[in-house]
Amino acid sequence: MMTTVSPSAVPSHLDDVLDAVRRRSAGEVVFQQAVEEVLHTLGPVLDRHPEYADAHILERLCEPERQIMFRVPWVDDRGRIQVNRGYRVEFSSALGPYKGGLRFHPTVDLSVIKFLGFEQIFKNALTGQGIGAGKGGADFDPAGRSDAEVMRFCQSFITELYRHLGEHTDVPAGDIGVGGREIGYMFGQYKRIVNRHEAGVLTGKGVGWGGSQGRTEATGYGTVFFARDMLATRGQDLTGRTVVVSGSGNVAIYAIEQAHRLGAKVVACSDSAGHVVDPDGIDVALLREIKEVRRERLSAYAAERPSAEHHAFGSVYDVPCDVVLPCATQNELGEDHAAALIRNGVLAVAEGANMPCTPGAVVRFREAGVLFGPGKAANAGGVATSALEMSQNAARATWSRDQVTDRLESIMSDIHAHSRATADAYTGDPDDYVAGAAIAGFIRVADAMLAQGIV
Repeated sequence: MMTTVSPSAVPSHLDDVLDAVRRRSAGEVVFQQAVEEVLHTLGPVLDRHPEYADAHILERLCEPERQIMFRVPWVDDRGRIQVNRGYRVEFSSALGPYKGGLRFHPTVDLSVIKFLGFEQIFKNALTGQGIGAGKGGADFDPAGRSDAEVMRFCQSFITELYRHLGEHTDVPAGDIGVGGREIGYMFGQYKRIVNRHEAGVLTGKGVGWGGSQGRTEATGYGTVFFARDMLATRGQDLTGRTVVVSGSGNVAIYAIEQAHRLGAKVVACSDSAGHVVDPDGIDVALLREIKEVRRERLSAYAAERPSAEHHAFGSVYDVPCDVVLPCATQNELGEDHAAALIRNGVLAVAEGANMPCTPGAVVRFREAGVLFGPGKAANAGGVATSALEMSQNAARATWSRDQVTDRLESIMSDIHAHSRATADAYTGDPDDYVAGAAIAGFIRVADAMLAQGIV
């Protein structure tokens, strides 16, 4: 019988660890949430492996190896001086150089960056590749800014951060607000400062100058591969399934594309101004044109697509579906949303974003027997392909799109199988991907930390 754990329940012998995190990181709410969600899965691990507790692995893992916070001054197109705040939190280098994206968004603060970096530890470990974990960004909003303004900001940002980067030290990538344009500007400034064409220092580069085929699509594709593998454990697949995706950015667009390729029909997606419902299936080409080229709201999609309706109110999660792929941002899917999805017969949820489901929503899904793939596992495709880009850069090689996609699919299947087997071994419930992913990632990092001593 499936067991459930309260989102606030942490095994008693881990209370001290959580208390220390709350004390040292007071006010950093989403970071505390991320830590608590992991801690409540680790009781069985420490029971079997007391050496982890003896070596204070968790205390060390919850404290970043390095936190960098800095001023980013730049000049806008009107000649006015602007000042933003930049961050890079280098969490763990036990498995390799720090690896994780940069996020440019007004909501970015230290708590957000630490939460993302902490999640990255387990996600990166699950890929099986030699990469540590970090995250960074700034409270800069590229939306509505000219290319020249974005360039000046990126150049100022990397002028401070460059001294902490390197292909064997810390390798950032993109995230929300940071795409190929921003990566290009930062790489150009880095190259200018260090006087080296060190291609492996940033990933998400243009394919013509060191980037990898398939990197843009990787997170969305990987999320769909994970959802497919979860359904397969119950003798089901995506063919003919109705799917709802939250968001309409990079991850969402390519999740929609891959879901359609595997025979599903995605009937709804969203942005910050509402959501669209398209019973004929979301037109990916039109969506990409609206969001990536014209940079308009989804209302423009509905205006050009006769079968679609735009809803400024309500939730995309009210749309009946078999599979949900939350691909927007943290804590977007709450208990009420989960209850609505369960009433409408949802079978599986795979997180394409980082921690988009609240703890209460996760409990609801688990209690209802809904397959749930946490972001640590389900959205690992992006960083996995970033590591493949690093491999190509190290060898000065270029792989075909099919090679990269085949490797991605294999990595995601391995993550699914490893998470499931670990959940079965430690909880007796192979469907508990939340515990399985956290425990599998933790054990790999913890073993490396034990081997490397107190550092």
